[in-house]
Amino acid sequence: MIRYMKIGEICDILNGYAFKSSRYINNKGIRVIRITNVQKGYIEDAEPKFYPEKEINEIKKFMLEDGDLLISLTGNVGRVALIDKSMLPAALNQRVGCIRINKKDLIYKPYLYHLLNSDYFEKQCINSSNGIAQKNMSTEWLKEYYVPVYSMDYQKKIATIFDKIDIVIKKHYKQIEILDKIAKSLFIEMFGDIINTSKYPTVNLGSLGEMLSGGTPSSEHSEYFGGNIPFISTPCLGENYISYKNAQNFLTDEGVKNSTTNLIPAYSVMIGSRVGVGKCSINMCEMCTNQDILSFINIDKTKYDLLFIKNVIEQHFDFYESQKRGATIKGISSKIVKETKVPKAPLLLQKKFANFVRGTDKSKLAVKKSLEELEILKKSLMQEYFA
Repeated sequence: MIRYMKIGEICDILNGYAFKSSRYINNKGIRVIRITNVQKGYIEDAEPKFYPEKEINEIKKFMLEDGDLLISLTGNVGRVALIDKSMLPAALNQRVGCIRINKKDLIYKPYLYHLLNSDYFEKQCINSSNGIAQKNMSTEWLKEYYVPVYSMDYQKKIATIFDKIDIVIKKHYKQIEILDKIAKSLFIEMFGDIINTSKYPTVNLGSLGEMLSGGTPSSEHSEYFGGNIPFISTPCLGENYISYKNAQNFLTDEGVKNSTTNLIPAYSVMIGSRVGVGKCSINMCEMCTNQDILSFINIDKTKYDLLFIKNVIEQHFDFYESQKRGATIKGISSKIVKETKVPKAPLLLQKKFANFVRGTDKSKLAVKKSLEELEILKKSLMQEYFA
């Protein structure tokens, strides 16, 4: 038996508080859960903000409890995460909603969590939102949203199915993480800690080839887009090799000529200097980039293996993070990128390491294929149970 009930009939919906950023303190006090913390399925704990505990009476009704479901109401609306006691005490910032079950005899929390994490529910949130530049979702709409309420035993059965799928998915991601760690450990074993104790003399990346920056054609000119020249930004970077399949858009010759972008030759090294700082890839075809990417072209391949250089750059990730500057969008300067240290290791040794990386890529590809199949299964089941 199934019936449909409004979320507001089985849950309390709480709005957040407009915390004053000038009163934030460091590393202690009451954690403030902001819109940037709420990701799809988890709480992002980067750069946490805290509020003085002496202010707790002022914000008492905005304090969170173990197991509260949080939902983003602005920007990427409909992202849902579960808070646990390890993050408490915590309070809710504005534009983040809290869904707290008050009819525990009718709704099983893990079931509701999976329902609210479905792509179907997220799409409904987006469709209900207002705003052009930034989406905003109303808690009143959320209260009126109908959810399927099965028997408690059936809800538990559904939740168990998704729990098991999520466990396998996490294991797959862990496999990929382990393969990446093995490659990084082997790099240090073969070439040393290149920032502090490199086993070989180093040269600056900027001395190995010409550096080209990117740019974005004006969106006011439709004739600049829809051509056959791949155009990428930092979200496209990260894989060892990228091609036209990774492109977010395609430019015409006019779009290239009338903007500050550059045509990057195939088999160059591309690095994110803003937003996705340190993300890096080798392009397998000619393409253009936006202003957040720096590209190194014409590197002498008789002396340096490009896949080796990509891994050198990735070894600098923590250093790049420490050097980021900027008020709204943080990035690193082209000077810092140019001064990236590259070991003058024997080419044979570089290629030996690169071949190992290619081997791990094959293993990761198999894991990713399995992940895709699991995600398809999960979406299919979510459509069946929650739509």
